[in-house]
Amino acid sequence: MSTSNERYALRPEKMQPHCPGLPEEIWEKIHSKAWEEAGKEPGMTAMLEEIVLSRPGLDKSICVRLAQRLASLYFSREQLEEMFLGVVEKQPDLLEEIAADLDAVVQRDPASHSALYPLLFFKGFHALCTYRLAHALWRGGSTLPALMLQSLCSEVFGIDIHPAAQLGCGIMLDHGTGIVIGETAIVENNVSMLHEVTLGGTGKEFCDRHPVVRSGVMIGAGAKVLGRVEIGDGAKIAASSVVLDDVKPHTTVAGVPAVEVGASSTGQDDPAFCMQQAIR
Repeated sequence: MSTSNERYALRPEKMQPHCPGLPEEIWEKIHSKAWEEAGKEPGMTAMLEEIVLSRPGLDKSICVRLAQRLASLYFSREQLEEMFLGVVEKQPDLLEEIAADLDAVVQRDPASHSALYPLLFFKGFHALCTYRLAHALWRGGSTLPALMLQSLCSEVFGIDIHPAAQLGCGIMLDHGTGIVIGETAIVENNVSMLHEVTLGGTGKEFCDRHPVVRSGVMIGAGAKVLGRVEIGDGAKIAASSVVLDDVKPHTTVAGVPAVEVGASSTGQDDPAFCMQQAIR
């Protein structure tokens, strides 16, 4: 009989990026689009120059953009930019994770017509990048700076992700407003969440108390997943549902409390990629 820890064990192959050339590929497209936009919108040229056109790669670009947005009374833009660049330089996989998240937005969000737009403006993507930097700091023992970034992310973007949570890559937070992901949550690769999703606990216990979300899952707007429950591969959680029990792979659940209402996909793609909101 398996233990609880074995049951909810991480699957390393579902947490790591597998896209070594993606940062360069995406950066080339971003840089080209920035030149195009600068020609069409002269009033935006200074912004595009500062964030994209004067930067040698995606790492420098995202660090300066996050520093611009998160600068506060206690930490200047320059201080944050230096901190972020230092983290990225020490974590070679971090840029691949960020690129995979950016690619997920482009592929799944019909409002994103270019990778340039989420890089500049989409707070769901910015919040994910902030979490990734905070998580790297947390893992390195820099607890206070990690929690500072969590706090700034919540204040600026309205998205609260604990730096100890474990998120795979290829994650999309669509709109993002009101998303909360707790300290012991596990989210594998290629998961899509809409606004006001909560991956929360159910009490004051200090053990693993937040959900495990397997790969390919889509969680609809306003859904609440509470406790150490497992959402199986390719499952779909309908908008405004409250999930208190495990969800089988490739099924759709809906309601308060959520119950199984059918299969999550009729084709090859998981619901995280299809973004189809129908519950049957």
